[in-house]
Amino acid sequence: MTVRLTVAQALVRFLASQWTERDGTRHRLVAGCFGIFGHGNVAGIGEALLQASKAAGDRSPQHRFLYYQARNEQAMVHAAAGYARMTNRMSTLACTTSIGPGATNLVTGAALATVNRLPVLLLPGDIFATRVANPVLQELEDPRSYDISVNDCLKPVSRYFDRINRPEQLPSALLAACRVLTDPAETGAVTLALPQDVQVEADDWPEELFAPRVWPVRRPAPDPASLAAAAALLREARRPLIVAGGGLIYSEATGALREFVQATGIPVAETQAGKGSLPHDHPAAVGAVGATGTTAANALAAEADLVLGIGTRYSDFTTASRSAFQNPGVRFVNLNVTGFDAHKHAGLALVGDARAGIEALAAALRGWTVDPAYRDRARRLAADWAAIVESAYRMGHRPLPAQSEIIGVVNEVAGPRGVVVCAAGSMPGELHRLWRTRDPKQYHVEYGYSCMGYEIAGGLGVKLAAPDREVFVLVGDGSYLMMAQELVTAVAEHLKLIVVLVQNHGFASIGGLSESVGSQRFGTRYRYRDPATGQLDGDLLPVDLAANAESLGADVLRVGTVDEFRTALRKAREASRTTVVHVETDPLVPAPGSDAWWDVPVAEVSTVDATRTARERYRSAKPAQRQFL
Repeated sequence: MTVRLTVAQALVRFLASQWTERDGTRHRLVAGCFGIFGHGNVAGIGEALLQASKAAGDRSPQHRFLYYQARNEQAMVHAAAGYARMTNRMSTLACTTSIGPGATNLVTGAALATVNRLPVLLLPGDIFATRVANPVLQELEDPRSYDISVNDCLKPVSRYFDRINRPEQLPSALLAACRVLTDPAETGAVTLALPQDVQVEADDWPEELFAPRVWPVRRPAPDPASLAAAAALLREARRPLIVAGGGLIYSEATGALREFVQATGIPVAETQAGKGSLPHDHPAAVGAVGATGTTAANALAAEADLVLGIGTRYSDFTTASRSAFQNPGVRFVNLNVTGFDAHKHAGLALVGDARAGIEALAAALRGWTVDPAYRDRARRLAADWAAIVESAYRMGHRPLPAQSEIIGVVNEVAGPRGVVVCAAGSMPGELHRLWRTRDPKQYHVEYGYSCMGYEIAGGLGVKLAAPDREVFVLVGDGSYLMMAQELVTAVAEHLKLIVVLVQNHGFASIGGLSESVGSQRFGTRYRYRDPATGQLDGDLLPVDLAANAESLGADVLRVGTVDEFRTALRKAREASRTTVVHVETDPLVPAPGSDAWWDVPVAEVSTVDATRTARERYRSAKPAQRQFL
């Protein structure tokens, strides 16, 4: 039996029937589609989504395929990535655009998803496959080939890319796309470029293509030989340290981790994506590691003789640019579903699922534990850091509050299930150090790509995935100015976000980094140009971001003190609508640090004294950087 549909209609109908399954629980693989329409997709994917929407009333909820109207193409990919992360990569959203600027606007979001190993499905329109009307509006004419379009920009940031030039190509492309979306080792952005003439072309499709299909997400265990070698190395270690990454949380392995460290006593440090692997007050939890780490985790990292990395890709922030692990004989054992990451730092690779691997290691190490004195040392270091966090939360800085005080209030009001969302600037580093996690899905900071503008869009995706949770979006004025449009989408969909808009009058994070490398915060403040100096160092700009948020449909609360902020945040939590709490902070008050290093090269020669001084600091820090061979 066959059914006659356009390519776009067949694609939408196929997506509505795809499911994932892990541990007996099923999820919609693609739960809906964000879209912005233009000539490259309005008659194809647009019409198909319209048809699916009209048929939604005739279908059971599990077969509906919702369309969400977005305001910015990059933002809708961020929302899809936030959705995927919140569902532990078991479900995602599709994004459709026209050819031209709509398609190229996807590139940043695709890069973010691929860097963070998050599945998103991109469906950009493309130029005519038949070439009968060339050059069409927004076509990039390349004299080397008529086969090139702007969508080729998506190839290096996609884990799978295909262009559907004939209807017959669609089934195999759809199956390949779903294979990548559901493979934890391969996942990232998946792009199916859809020429606008092919989208509307009809064909006879086999009914089997649209039958419900379940994609199992399995839990491969590490091979026995590697497991035995890893267990032997751990038994020999005197100061082992676990570095828990995002893969551990995506694998839903936090329960297995708790049992493992209770039995073995190995302390656990966390990456940005892995924060929440243990509750903050767990006896084995020593907090964030690396350039934005705690004094506790970094002290243990410096002396560790074995590092067990679980689900981490060892970014430069995690390793403090390879300066965190200073023991001359340090060895690495890396449990990761991706072989590429498992082999990093010349480590012993345990290629497999995080939960399956932890359970296998626990069985292999039964009866073994670290020395009680080492366990006690980890607890003392963690307790010392907890006291530092408490002081940062209650700093009492005046006249403007410190950012750490704002974080403390959000942590308090969020409770055990509120989700904090952040991305770029100084806030992620401070959150990594200071946020007290109580639930594995409470902490949602995108730091793999550190993408300004992710915050509100990502928060939208989190709320779509977890409508029963309060979502607290922390965003600075710099990121807000780059991408605040999805406030409109949240309002339109009656999705409540609590947005904490921190006004720093510039780029607080890069301002601090600029100062540390001797560039004197140049170009990082939002100021008028001073005619006397010719520089952007005049008076503050009269920008009212609270009024902007109000104009986008959000309720807005303006506050000036920590007490006012706490009252406003509680009011926002009780509200039923998206609410923005606007607070001004002092960007010159740093959060407590751990003196970890981050490799940001400084100009080798300069006429600026501050730069020359910074270069000397850089030269003195560089020798701590290591290669692990």
